[in-house]
Amino acid sequence: MAELVTSMVIGPLVSMVKEKASSYLRDKYKVMEGMEEQHEILKRKLPAILDVITDAEEQASHREGAKAWLEALKKVAYEANDIFDEFKYEALRREAKKNGHYRELGMNAVKLFPTHNRIVFRYRMGNKLRRIVQFIEVLVAEMNAFGFKYQRQALASKQWRQTDSIIDYSEKDIVERSRAAEKQKIVKALLENDDIMVLPIVGMGGLGKTTFAKLIYNEPKIQENFQLKRWVCVSDEFDLGEIASKITMTTNDKDCDKALQKLKQEVCGKRYLLVLDDVWNRDADKWAKLKTCLVQGGAGSAILTTTRLTEVARTMGSVQAHNLTTLEKSFLREIIERRAFNLQKEKPSELVDMVDKFVDRCVGSPLAARALGSVLSNRTTPEEWSTLLRKSVICDDDSEILPILKLSYEDLPSQMKQCFAFCAVFPKDYEIDVEMLVKLWMANDFIPSKDGVCLEKIGHSIFNELARRSFFQDVEETLMSKYSLEYNLCRFRKMCKIHDLMHDIALHVMREECITVTGTPNSTRLKDSSRHLFLSYDRTNTLLDAFFEKRTPLQTVLLDTIRLDSLPPHLLKYNSLRALYCRCFMGTNLIQPKHLHHLRYLNLTYSQNMVRLPEEISILYNLQTLDLSACWPLRCLPKNMKYMTSLRHLYTHGCEQLECMPPELRKLTALQTLTYFVVGNVSDSSNIGELQKLKLGGELDICNLENSNEEQANGANIEEKVDLTHLSFKWSSDIKKEPDHYENVLGALRPPAKLQLLKVRSYKGAKFPAWMTDNSTLRHLTELHLVDCPLCMEFPEFWQLHALQVLYLIGLDNLQCLCRSLNRWSTMEGDELTFPLLEDIHVKNCPKLTFLPKAPILRILKLEENSPHLSQSVLVSGYMSSLSQIKLSICADEAILLPVNEAEASVTKLKLFGCNMLFTTSQSRTTLGLWQCFRNLEKLELKSCDVLLFWPLREFHSLESLKELIVKSCNNLKSIDIDGCPKLKSVWDEQEDTELGTNTQDPSPSARGFAISRHRSSHWHCLTVLRFSFYQGSWMH
Repeated sequence: MAELVTSMVIGPLVSMVKEKASSYLRDKYKVMEGMEEQHEILKRKLPAILDVITDAEEQASHREGAKAWLEALKKVAYEANDIFDEFKYEALRREAKKNGHYRELGMNAVKLFPTHNRIVFRYRMGNKLRRIVQFIEVLVAEMNAFGFKYQRQALASKQWRQTDSIIDYSEKDIVERSRAAEKQKIVKALLENDDIMVLPIVGMGGLGKTTFAKLIYNEPKIQENFQLKRWVCVSDEFDLGEIASKITMTTNDKDCDKALQKLKQEVCGKRYLLVLDDVWNRDADKWAKLKTCLVQGGAGSAILTTTRLTEVARTMGSVQAHNLTTLEKSFLREIIERRAFNLQKEKPSELVDMVDKFVDRCVGSPLAARALGSVLSNRTTPEEWSTLLRKSVICDDDSEILPILKLSYEDLPSQMKQCFAFCAVFPKDYEIDVEMLVKLWMANDFIPSKDGVCLEKIGHSIFNELARRSFFQDVEETLMSKYSLEYNLCRFRKMCKIHDLMHDIALHVMREECITVTGTPNSTRLKDSSRHLFLSYDRTNTLLDAFFEKRTPLQTVLLDTIRLDSLPPHLLKYNSLRALYCRCFMGTNLIQPKHLHHLRYLNLTYSQNMVRLPEEISILYNLQTLDLSACWPLRCLPKNMKYMTSLRHLYTHGCEQLECMPPELRKLTALQTLTYFVVGNVSDSSNIGELQKLKLGGELDICNLENSNEEQANGANIEEKVDLTHLSFKWSSDIKKEPDHYENVLGALRPPAKLQLLKVRSYKGAKFPAWMTDNSTLRHLTELHLVDCPLCMEFPEFWQLHALQVLYLIGLDNLQCLCRSLNRWSTMEGDELTFPLLEDIHVKNCPKLTFLPKAPILRILKLEENSPHLSQSVLVSGYMSSLSQIKLSICADEAILLPVNEAEASVTKLKLFGCNMLFTTSQSRTTLGLWQCFRNLEKLELKSCDVLLFWPLREFHSLESLKELIVKSCNNLKSIDIDGCPKLKSVWDEQEDTELGTNTQDPSPSARGFAISRHRSSHWHCLTVLRFSFYQGSWMH
């Protein structure tokens, strides 16, 4: 691949330096005083270099001299970039000093700014700048000697900027149709297998092996017939401990033998499907060691592997490998046309006639077809298509599709090349957070500025275009973890991955500039040219510090999943750092700001012991993003944060111990994100009025509103913050105010019209403000939470919120109805449909609410109540026909179940806490009518059902689809007898994490994969009998 990529991403770097050479801030504070001559020379020479950079990059592919010239230019450009950043920091420092920061720092100012003397600064920086000018003049002379010529660069297409922000350019339907026969063949083999099968899938890179394996993995028949399913991306290093840990879903155990032992226990007796994706390992001994553990699985287990190497397939396979066929030309044509013409209303016939010529270049690869189609989408004339056809090379077995990917990469605008190439720092198959990626691009100045458009918006546009061109894949909105949802207002985050061949392109472009270490740092060394580092390692801090001992010009350091007691001292002296990510920091001693003046991105999320941030952080005048989310012990932010005028994003959600916000927050005029605002009750803190002129967007959670008043709430100007989409207002539950206070403050906090989520918590007013009953204000609302509002008598017109998808009603003592027409269970002709989009409703402790109107697409229902009024209304109605998940928590012991609607329910998951009314105290009395509705039930969880003395065999006899049964704290249960549940695969008491069922002896098909152990949970104090019997015989007595 040495000659496949010629561009070295130098043009954008030189452009960046040219832009920094002229700055309003530098001119205002005269930080380059005495260096005017050198400054003017650079301002003339840099554009001249940019004029010929394209020709120089093209010649570098076949001229060693041109290649060496570009390398020298890159080195000088990086040095110049650092120098101009020093000038910028000096300008920001002088501005902060003028505004009083030195006075507030006191004597610390001398220690923090050792070069604060202007004469010393001018002398030191003058020498640096003269050195750069000398290098540039030499490079210009060599440039003229090489004869590099000016080349007019084609204007970048603007069409991509008009595409939708939600990327979904998947050709999934084409792939499914093209692979249907092959998929059915593999699925049939897996289902009919009665041994432990290892089936390799072999094919060249970009042929779609991973996508094909996913089609098999997600096939419904596969999901039904395998008890345990795991997907592991292996990639370059066949690390046995890491693979075993991923299969068992535990933290990566460095003790390989211990991890393998856990693997044996995990698969023992279970019918499993394991996919090992992208395997390169040729070491038969390693595979034999892993296979020894995997053969402990139940009969019918299967291991699918994907690999490019037939040698690997021979080593691993127990059956003949499946050689994935190339895609038929008709499907390749369909992919290219869908991409090439997606921005055009009509397909020009002269272009359609040329598609087949591009199909021939793809050698049956869907990835190549997507890449070519994306390149063609920005060209609209036959002449442009013909030019591209002449450039493209027909792929062969040796190069595979790399020439096509090279063409796709070289077609990118220069800034996009730089942004994509940076992604080489991430490991293969790494899930990348798109929001974080854009901010890392910003921290490294990769995103070009444009008048009137914020950098974040430009960054997301760049990402969307790269995703459209297939440089990113698997772009999807991922639901946050259950833990994260407790303090995040946004439920989803956008994630993506990079295809391994595209990752190879990025690696080749960046060479040694990006270093990725996922094992012991001893095996890798930082190079003089290393700029960006990803390190995943959780051993001793001493070893980690030794790794950073060699000083290199690192700009990005990502310490992923490392639990450090302190940051490596050598790292904290890297004055070139622009971005530092340290997840799960365990120490209290943080960074040394005096060495980190250029830092723009600092992420300390999930730090465990950090009570306060050091006041010195306020001298990080360049900092753009500070992420402190989920740092739950954090109590104080630096009081002088008002001087951090470059700060754009401050993430504090999950910092529930935070006591107040620092004073004069209004001075952070660049701030766009502030996720958690605590209204303080002390003089040197910010009240809510400080938000007035801040142009905040995204999510904002305001708590301790008891410390605010109507005037301050009005001053916050929330309604004018049109980019806010998620809002939460909270009062402290243990502090009581007059009802008028709540009503006046909330009334003054009217949200913007595009609000998507609203939470109101611990509100003690008698009624909600007028804006909450104004349909025009909340017409875009998709999620509403009203929590702990016990005095409220008047409520929003819930049925008028037509966009509502999620509704949480908790602790509303006086709520009686959600809809004017209580008896309307179906929409009559001419009636307006109530809750047309509602999918999820949670009602807790609303004692006067006894009825729910029907929502046509409701899927999830959670009810928690003392007396089963609502639960009864749901069970006796036809409500369960649309539901897929129900959670009922009922405390009443004496409630009697009313006659139920016995229509078959679509419910697949059912959780019952208490709910004694659904069971009887003896086996002679039954509630068969209800349980016969649940023939589709797949997962059942019972907790604290103390009325259960015997297993309700007759009630559960109809649960013919049940796959998983969880029983917790049913303390009076004496006997369990399960019969007629042929799909049941596990019985658990999760509090003890003890599996109550495995059988490796019974060979019957229904028994296969079911696990029974002789352990007995301490939570089942009365249990004396555990019996499983199925259609084909008894398992265990």
